[in-house]
Amino acid sequence: MGRDVPAMVFTREDRRRYRIKMQDCLDAFAQMLRASRFESERPQVGLEIELNLVDDRAEPTMRNVDVLEAIADPAWATELGRFNLETNIPPRTLTAGGPDAWESEIRGALNHADRRARSVGARLIMIGILPTLRQEDVGQQALSENPRYRLLNDQVFAARGEDLHIEVDGVDRLRTYADTITPEAACTSTQFHLQVSPEEFAGYWNAAQAVAGVQVALAANSPFLFGRELWHETRIPLFEQATDTRPQEIKVQGVRPRVWFGERWINSVFDLFEENLRYFPALLPLCDEQDPGETLDRGDVPELAELTLHNGTIYRWNRPVYAVSQDKPHLRVENRVLPAGPTVADTLANGAFYYGLTRALVEEDRPVWSRMSFSAAEDNLHTAARHGIESRLYWPGTGEVPVAELVLRRLLPLAHEGLERSGMDAAWREPLLGVIEQRCVTGRNGAVWQKEMFHRLDTAGGAGRHESLRRMTQVYTDYMHLNAPVHTWPVD
Repeated sequence: MGRDVPAMVFTREDRRRYRIKMQDCLDAFAQMLRASRFESERPQVGLEIELNLVDDRAEPTMRNVDVLEAIADPAWATELGRFNLETNIPPRTLTAGGPDAWESEIRGALNHADRRARSVGARLIMIGILPTLRQEDVGQQALSENPRYRLLNDQVFAARGEDLHIEVDGVDRLRTYADTITPEAACTSTQFHLQVSPEEFAGYWNAAQAVAGVQVALAANSPFLFGRELWHETRIPLFEQATDTRPQEIKVQGVRPRVWFGERWINSVFDLFEENLRYFPALLPLCDEQDPGETLDRGDVPELAELTLHNGTIYRWNRPVYAVSQDKPHLRVENRVLPAGPTVADTLANGAFYYGLTRALVEEDRPVWSRMSFSAAEDNLHTAARHGIESRLYWPGTGEVPVAELVLRRLLPLAHEGLERSGMDAAWREPLLGVIEQRCVTGRNGAVWQKEMFHRLDTAGGAGRHESLRRMTQVYTDYMHLNAPVHTWPVD
């Protein structure tokens, strides 16, 4: 969840002080890495889910403040758009209580929130992009009330100097401009967190980068935007374009985008934070009172507020996270590539595949990132976003192969192996990874179901495209609550 900031105007002096403080934080972070002052004995996993708010007709409703007040739970927070909310599921060890306990906890939280949302005329839906969202729904009026979002919007456009250009070619074509960053709010995601030691961080981040394309291909759930049928996971190009601070002239000079896959495998978590300072000017130059060097010198743990705030305005698909919990610092890989939904069952299957596969890849004798170019991993991500579970992806030792074949023959056994090493027995592993297996066998994920159901309704009903999308979204919501994995959903 993002840090709240006050509404304000920044001066040149603010930016100068902030740059100095960020360097102080980076120096303190380097000192902490050398001293190994991080919690890593009981590594935990965590989960954030972003959701859309709809009315009884499955149209977007701008009620997040009302819904948040009705839920009355600090685990829930507003997001960028008034039609968004986010929940933070408490962290846990991977095998604590088993998958059934985690599923019950997540479903309990979502069901309670949905009941409270209904009391104010709204419903929650887990989906990558809300199919009924229209372009007029994402103007200035859709920006959440939190001053942080208004300030972020103003800073993005101050840096850019012109309207955002959004362009996606899929089955249909989308060409449009936006004068706010609220089109980003159309992108709702599932974010898996994995706590790791400083020594293991580079391996886990590299592994997460290597499998990002495979994850997206298997779990694509965002084929529609503003009434158009685009990529299987349209979130990827939309998010990349909707927060781009670079006008065209800056792009061609090679300036890095703020939504960033990266450009190289890393050797240390320090590499990522150092890149943040080297490549990206501050969007929110807010200085904290704490001096990180002095805090370290007296034996306390610094918050590194400037470093973490800056990190939160750089949207890596796998983001490094530094945090302090109960006076102990820790590091996490935040995996941000996946869309929300379709169900909790699908979400947990995606998590099991990710956690198991990355562990197995990290512990291989010849790591995959030593046999695969970084650009190949990035190409896989965009190929997967465009074609979903129908993609052909590159993998070392196999070349370019259908993603379903790659997963069934190579990666699913590795995911089983990684979960087993994490202490998860077969009775827990097999139902979770069985969902991934059946997606590959049937060739069906959320994007495929949405596309098939839409076309069936559009052909049969003759009511118009938006009405077909609305009806499809209503059916999707009903199936979401049944919690059967999406590959089992009918389209009849």
